[in-house]
Amino acid sequence: MSTEKTLIIVKHDGVSRSLIGEVVRRFENIGLKIVAMKMVWADERVAGEHYLVSDEWAKGVFSKAKVAAESKGLEFPYDDYKSYADNIQLMNREYLMEGPVVAMVFEGPHVVEIGRKIVGSTEPRQAPPGTIRGDYMFDSYVVADGNKRSIRNLIHASGTVDEATREIALWFKPEELHSYQKSLDSYHS
Repeated sequence: MSTEKTLIIVKHDGVSRSLIGEVVRRFENIGLKIVAMKMVWADERVAGEHYLVSDEWAKGVFSKAKVAAESKGLEFPYDDYKSYADNIQLMNREYLMEGPVVAMVFEGPHVVEIGRKIVGSTEPRQAPPGTIRGDYMFDSYVVADGNKRSIRNLIHASGTVDEATREIALWFKPEELHSYQKSLDSYHS
């Protein structure tokens, strides 16, 4: 099994709550290796490129939200999937630029899948105890939508290997990624 890399970002709400060390501890305790880390303020370009909107994603999120609203007897305020997705991207971009974030690249076998499990569901309300979001956040889509803002979920974890590759290249220059040996590396080769 070859190793993978994933991007983990402690968003501003996690930074301001002093959760950086807790995030690092959880990843390192299971043997994953940090190969890059930095604190940065995301600018418009990075935040916009980080949250790309594909037609597939836009149609899916639009459909789910519309069905959820209608099942509660609420009027869904959007007529088309594109404008709904663009609004979500705008709110996510603004959230990512609220303050400094800590961007990290972790490496190890199955690191993308493992990273998503450690972080928990995108909606903290659905994240089980033992996950970062399940232990440290209590926001929900209902609350976020009611306040016309992005859901506050402390952390980002790449969803696929391809997404991780794209995101790492966006946040880090190649020379910022480091290679070194850890004692657990012998178990992964």
